[in-house]
Order: sequence, then C-alpha cells, then structure tokens
Amino acid sequence: MMRDSRLSGVLHVLLHMAEHDGPVTSEVLAKAMLTNPVVVRRVMGGLRDRGYVRSEKGHGGGWTLACDFSTLTLRDIYEALGEPTLLAIGNRTESPGCLVEQAVNASLGRAFDDAETLLLSRFGAVTLAQLRADFHARLARRDQSYDLEAVHAE
Repeated sequence: MMRDSRLSGVLHVLLHMAEHDGPVTSEVLAKAMLTNPVVVRRVMGGLRDRGYVRSEKGHGGGWTLACDFSTLTLRDIYEALGEPTLLAIGNRTESPGCLVEQAVNASLGRAFDDAETLLLSRFGAVTLAQLRADFHARLARRDQSYDLEAVHAE
C-alpha cells in the first residue's frame, strides 16, 4: 500500500531549516526528504503560497522560513499540502445496492469521520515550536552537534 508521506517529509525539512542559518537549497532538502529537488520545489510551493517559507533564486538562494513556529500547526501544513487523504482504507463501493453493504458503509463511514475529526484536531493542537522543542530535547540527550548536510549525507 502506498502512503502519502509529504506531511512527514515537509515537517522534517521545516525543522531542519529552523536549525540552519540562511537559505537551504532544494537539493539539500531533497536529500533530507529522500526525493528529487523538483518534488521539493513543488511541495514547498504550497507553503510559500501560504507565507510559511520564502524562496530566492540564484547563487546563495534557496528556501528560508517566513513564519512563527509557535503559531504554525501541523494542520496548517497539512492544509497547505492540499489536505491529502488521511486514511488509506475506505468502503468497497460508495453507493451499494446491497442493504448489508449499506449498513457496513454507514458504520465504517461514521468511524472514518470520527477518526479524521480526531486526527485533524490533534494536528491543530501541535505547533512546529513543540516539534522543535522535542528535537532539541533529543539532541541534548545525545550530546551531539547538528548539521543538516552531515545528517543526511549519502
């Protein structure tokens, strides 16, 4: 089953960017996301449109943060990505003629709706500042330095 990992990947690179002084190129971010720089530019474009990041072209250019991590939530990023499907499971058919399948769909539909509501609520309650604090706590326990390019070197 294919999973949509854009949210996880974008959160990952945003936290890396927060630790980096100056712009970060799409190439460097692509290494962190294990993808192609073109994919990074496409995904980051939605964040730029919302004012969460900026991009500068040319020598010395790249992506920089343009937002306050204390107010930016996981839900904000999820929405900037176009609200990808949250659950990978669904009903076999959406408009069944069978009464048994209608009962199954009704029950599953309520459960799916409840799960999505809970998940989106949780996304709205977690800020990027909280994720960054968690990262710093983990880093402190390891007593290591941090370098985006070294961490994701090939």
